[in-house]
Amino acid sequence: MREVKAAVDRVLQWVSITIVALMTVFVTYQVITRYVFNKPSAVSETVARYLFVWLTIFGGALVFGKRDHMNLTFMRDMLPQKMQTVCEMLSELLIALFAVMVMIYGGRIYSAREMVQTDPSLKISMAWIYGSLPIGGVLILFYSLYNELQLFNKLKTKR
Repeated sequence: MREVKAAVDRVLQWVSITIVALMTVFVTYQVITRYVFNKPSAVSETVARYLFVWLTIFGGALVFGKRDHMNLTFMRDMLPQKMQTVCEMLSELLIALFAVMVMIYGGRIYSAREMVQTDPSLKISMAWIYGSLPIGGVLILFYSLYNELQLFNKLKTKR
C-alpha cells in the first residue's frame, strides 16, 4: 500500500509542477499581450484560471495525503495517546465522508449538469473544469483510507 501511495504522490507532484509551469507561461503571455501589445488575450486568462482550479484541488489532495496540512491539535494533545489516535481516526472518517458526499457525489452531479454549458473563450464544456471535484474527491478518499489504515495499525500496536 505504501508503494501505491508513493506512486500517487509522485504523479500528483509532477502534475502540480506541470500545472504551475503552464500557468506561468499563460500568465506571462497574458501580461505581454496586455501591456506590450495593448491587446489582452482572453484565452490565456481563462486557461490560467482553470489551471489554478485544478492545481488547488490536486495540491490540496497532495498536502492532505502527506499530512502537511494545517492542523489544530491543542485540544487533542491534552488527551491520552490512545484517545489522540481515536480522534485522528474520527477526523479521517469525517474527511472521507466529505470527500464521498460533497466532492465525488456532488461534484459528479454538478459536472454532469454543466456538461452542456461551454466556456465562451475556450469553447470547451464546463464539465472539464468541474470534473476536478470528483477526481480530487477520489484522491482525498484514497489518502483518507490510507491514513485510516495507518492509524488503525498504530492503535493496534498500543494495546
